[in-house]
Amino acid sequence: MTKHMLLAAVVGAGLALAGCNKAAEAPKAETDAAATGDVATASGNPTVGGAEMLPTRNIVENASASPIHKQLVAAVKQAGLVETLSGPGPFTVFAPTDEGFAQIPAVTRDGWMRPAQKDVLAGVLKYHVVPGKLTIADIEAKIAEGKGSATLETADGQDLTATKSDGAILLTSASGNKALVTQGDVAQSNGVIHVVDAVLLPKM
Repeated sequence: MTKHMLLAAVVGAGLALAGCNKAAEAPKAETDAAATGDVATASGNPTVGGAEMLPTRNIVENASASPIHKQLVAAVKQAGLVETLSGPGPFTVFAPTDEGFAQIPAVTRDGWMRPAQKDVLAGVLKYHVVPGKLTIADIEAKIAEGKGSATLETADGQDLTATKSDGAILLTSASGNKALVTQGDVAQSNGVIHVVDAVLLPKM
């Protein structure tokens, strides 16, 4: 009888310990989700790079609040596009992250930031802007209508091709390089931002 009671106590303790371990794993999932930046705050607003994006702020204001878009904001200022992208729009902006900018050779990035290259830089940035507000659903609908691809006319007058890749939107530039939409539908007061993982290069 004593052995049976002892065995029951050991099994019970083991089950309790297993239950504690399962409970301890839950916060890790929340931490991992928060690290991606692709989560919503308690207010329901999305975050980018951990920073809350407010739908009442314009594209420049929200991009300036994002810790992963410092290069983009600096480029927008250098190109003289702050006023344009703060305007009523609406605009669809494919916003390259700092990691995306880091893929561009330093000599090219530094060259773009020189006053003499202001027009070139503006052209690169405008290639990431499509007039009007296109949500991910809108882009997917255009891809479906185009039987697998959609052509988006950018603010610089060149075309950008959108397709699907493993469930994500894949953008192919006029010069042939590609960028994936890593976070979509970040609402702005003057349009929408879709975060992308590379800088799209127009034909120069």
